[in-house]
Amino acid sequence: MNAAAVNATVANVLTIAGVDPSGGAGVLADIKTFSALGAYGCGVIAALTAQNTRAVTGVHTPPVDFLRQQIDTLFADVSIHAVKLGMLGTADIVRTVAEGLAHHSASNVVCDPVMVAKSGDHLLARDAVAMLREALLPQCFMITPNLPEAGVLLESRAPDTVREMYRAAERLRDQLPTSSERWVLLKGGHLPGNAVTDLLFDGDRMIEMSAPRIETRNTHGTGCTLSSAIAALLPQRQSMIAPAEAAVRDAREYLLRALVAARSLSVGEGHGPVHHFHSLWRLPT
Repeated sequence: MNAAAVNATVANVLTIAGVDPSGGAGVLADIKTFSALGAYGCGVIAALTAQNTRAVTGVHTPPVDFLRQQIDTLFADVSIHAVKLGMLGTADIVRTVAEGLAHHSASNVVCDPVMVAKSGDHLLARDAVAMLREALLPQCFMITPNLPEAGVLLESRAPDTVREMYRAAERLRDQLPTSSERWVLLKGGHLPGNAVTDLLFDGDRMIEMSAPRIETRNTHGTGCTLSSAIAALLPQRQSMIAPAEAAVRDAREYLLRALVAARSLSVGEGHGPVHHFHSLWRLPT
């Protein structure tokens, strides 16, 4: 479907990720984000977790044949305008998702390479990282790693300065195809300081984006929320001169406001969720 057709209707955006029962991350957070930003959300379940705001106590993955059946059945009926990838868990799941996206020529694929939860629990098997690099990243329009994830993808230590982030963003872009427009959004939230600096790089332009750091314990699912916001906005920004940059800037603003508004939520005793519907719900004064 072309950009004009998307603009005339509501974009259909798919998340392929795990389920967090607390609703702060994963598929539930993605669907909330899509809905808040005017996109119709679809979901393929790549994993089930036993999880709250403090810990992940269990992970169950579906048989890969059923995972592929979910993908094939959805694409057979619904025009998907963007895809967000989150927790995929194992090498077999990564391979199955990569094969499914390639078979259906999925576009606007935004990959958040989820590896570790806020609680510190590992969500991606070590042997899945190589599969992610080899089979999945070449199909992605944009990848959105944080600094520890960048270190894993690059098989090096995580960048610990903005200067080192520049070099890491360049090396990450080298892992994506050079024949078409592809982007790296390297998130700098793990660096200390009163501001958070992210780098957006397409192999040519390096765009530095900074925002004030919001002091809050409600940071669960921030990576999921940002990447799903980008996926929701990409089809809606196609008429702009720089749609990828516009989608990222608007997604970062959405997340910033969701972090500020999260103080009105009381969900769990650990890392709470951001407020996905901050612009739609009446908030307490």
